[in-house]
Amino acid sequence: MGTALAVGKRVVALGFVLFLVTLFTSFLLNLVPGDPVDTLMPIADENDIVRERKDEVRHRLNLDKPFYERYALWVDDFVHGDFGDYFRVTDEEPVSDHVKDALPVTLQLILYSQILALVVAIPLGVFSAYRAGTIFDKVTNGAAFGLIAIPNFVLALLLAYYVGVFLGWLPNSGYEDFGGNIVDHFRYMALPTITLAASQIAIYMRLLRSDMVATLQEDFIQMARSKGISDRRVLWRHALRPSTLTTLTVAGLNVGALIGGAVIIEVLFGLPGLGKEIADAIFARQYVALQSYVAIIAIVYVLVNFAVDILYTLIDPRIRHVRAR
Repeated sequence: MGTALAVGKRVVALGFVLFLVTLFTSFLLNLVPGDPVDTLMPIADENDIVRERKDEVRHRLNLDKPFYERYALWVDDFVHGDFGDYFRVTDEEPVSDHVKDALPVTLQLILYSQILALVVAIPLGVFSAYRAGTIFDKVTNGAAFGLIAIPNFVLALLLAYYVGVFLGWLPNSGYEDFGGNIVDHFRYMALPTITLAASQIAIYMRLLRSDMVATLQEDFIQMARSKGISDRRVLWRHALRPSTLTTLTVAGLNVGALIGGAVIIEVLFGLPGLGKEIADAIFARQYVALQSYVAIIAIVYVLVNFAVDILYTLIDPRIRHVRAR
């Protein structure tokens, strides 16, 4: 009963977050000066037909209604699976078609980046903690600070030029679907993934190292060592699990940062993901599409953090026992 109540409260809180994110986005878009219809339909020769068409588009976008009513109508449509239309000069396309094509690309980029970051950061964090104060520890920490200091777009440009153009090892633009040539898929995703994962590797490694150093001083670790258990087993079986809570929390929270970074990365590397769709929607002032993109990102973000909360109880039994009481 207590667990169900906790989950229910968390679901309500996540729903409130979604409401605030979409409302704030809609409010900011409402503050942008100018008529978005003029951007959607940049027709210089104004006549009665053009003005009638613009009024029609303005009505379709609910721009002739107050802000609160416009937001309520959008929420109603979104809840019923209608993400709106992507307007062009001569026609319009369902936003859902853009989401269907772009969302898998962004999710792939984020998933690959998280996997790469954790696969590299966990061993480095464990061995840095085990060898705390040694040359290896100092070198990895210095490298971590360097990776954190480099902005994503700078690293993207450096990798695109030196690895993609100068050395020609990997393509620096384009995309191959996962269902096509799998080798080409990972070749196209390699540079964006490395770029997005670089700073995360440094963050996760530093967090895990800090927690591991503290865990290795705990009594149960000293007891395990006194029983003659090997250092490898102590590190990976006894010390790692209770040291991953902070890293897991940050990994969940960083989904939002990764999505934000994906906007820049997808534009620079020409990936047809949701980040590039957001950039295009901003420049084209596709307000309805942009609201739907932001809402979908917010849903992914809160679901990931909800999953992280559930994983806490699987990783650390102490949390499970506290919630049970």
